[in-house]
Amino acid sequence: FYIFRSVDEDRKIEYKAAVKIQSWFRGCRVRAYLRYLNKMVIFIQKWWRGYQTRRYFRKMVETAYFIMKMNFYNEMAVRIQKRWRGYYVRKYIHNYYALKKYLEAISVNNEIVRNELQEYAEMKENEDKRKDLEKKEKEKKYQARKMHYLLSTEQIAGIYNSPFRKSPDPMELLLRKSKPLSHRRQQIKSPFAYELHDWPTCRRPPTFSTAQPLPPIGRQKPQGPFRDTAEVLRQRYKPLEPTLRVAASINSPLEKAREEMKKEEWRNRIHDNEFLPFSLYHKNEKYDPSIHRSGKYGQETYGIKHFREVQPEKWVADKDFQTVSPSIVLFEKFGKTYSRTGQIV
Repeated sequence: FYIFRSVDEDRKIEYKAAVKIQSWFRGCRVRAYLRYLNKMVIFIQKWWRGYQTRRYFRKMVETAYFIMKMNFYNEMAVRIQKRWRGYYVRKYIHNYYALKKYLEAISVNNEIVRNELQEYAEMKENEDKRKDLEKKEKEKKYQARKMHYLLSTEQIAGIYNSPFRKSPDPMELLLRKSKPLSHRRQQIKSPFAYELHDWPTCRRPPTFSTAQPLPPIGRQKPQGPFRDTAEVLRQRYKPLEPTLRVAASINSPLEKAREEMKKEEWRNRIHDNEFLPFSLYHKNEKYDPSIHRSGKYGQETYGIKHFREVQPEKWVADKDFQTVSPSIVLFEKFGKTYSRTGQIV
């Protein structure tokens, strides 16, 4: 037992030693192989990088040479085109002698225009001087007429005719030739400027001319938010519409006017059948629409979108509606003024 156990222990020691030797040897081989592979990889990378660099530089050199060659060709082409264009223009387009003659004509024309301008400037200056002299002479004459009272007489010498002078002053001669200014008569205003026939009478309201104006002669409608000329003139010259306060007598009370209106409505009433919407009396009757809400071609949007203008030619009666309540100034302006966009308010 002891012999087998010792042999087994020696065998384990020898096995471990053999494994260690084999691992060390294999490690040396692997490391040597890896070093060799690393050297080969580095060599291959250096060679590939050198190849890529040489190829890149070769392309760069070729590109630079191509660019230089194209620039040279372009420069030579520009020189050839410049020479040819200069020759063509000098020979077929711009004639030297014709240009010289043209410039000489321009210089002569400039000289003529310069002389004319000089003459015009001198004439203008002389005219201005003449106007100034005339203005001064006119002022002197006005002053002489205004100071005509300074004219010397046989008894007293004037200030412009001093006895210490050999000859009278030119102003003295001008005073002798001129006439004195006449004084304006002041118009006396009468205290009774307004006569009795000018007083306004309140018997009837004033009326304006209702004659139709002549149409415009060949005038086109201007662009923009402008109304028709005929419509504006009709709105401007339409007759005055007095309110009940103006139309009625000043002594008639409001209740009397209402009573007369009620009597007129009772006299002019067409039928006495009352409108009973919740009764069975009008069940089978067709509803008659209002004449103000319907027309010949269908229902109108009166009171919803717009309001119609007053058209007296379509009225049933000759008399207009009259209000029985006191008039409101703001409502009286309705349909008689204009807004900023040219529409009737």
